[in-house]
Amino acid sequence: MNNFFLLLFLSVANINPVLSQSSLLESVKKNPGDAIKMCNKFKELNSKGISASSDKAIEFVSKKNNLNPINAEILSIYVIGLHCPQVI
Repeated sequence: MNNFFLLLFLSVANINPVLSQSSLLESVKKNPGDAIKMCNKFKELNSKGISASSDKAIEFVSKKNNLNPINAEILSIYVIGLHCPQVI
């Protein structure tokens, strides 16, 4: 019986990050203007020789959206793929 509760806990604990990422990506779909602003920042960084996947870019996304670095990186990749695939 204890194994059952352990498995149940672990399965529920693993769902939360997936749900938060899903809502994060959904917010980009609903607010394309925010994504375009992010793309403009990535383009600005690119013009200075800084990659959109750099620590500086991820820190910008993290602070702007109140995200941890992992979620900021996921959001950045998603935004780039949807709205500004030309940035590097």
